[in-house]
Amino acid sequence: MDPRLKASLLWGAIGALSFLVLIQGYELLSADRLSGSLKFVVAAIVALVASGSAYAVEPVLFDENGRV
Repeated sequence: MDPRLKASLLWGAIGALSFLVLIQGYELLSADRLSGSLKFVVAAIVALVASGSAYAVEPVLFDENGRV
């Protein structure tokens, strides 16, 4: 697998898991509850946006050697 693709997919996973942790904290502190399917649909959207933006921005931020 291409290292650039792998890194962007990992950033997508980090984004989705971070969203799920934040929504869990919100539910613990408030009386509101969200459906499980809504949480996972939004987490999937967050993962797609995070991985897509990481894939698109990586060549702008780093040179071919991976340095800033």
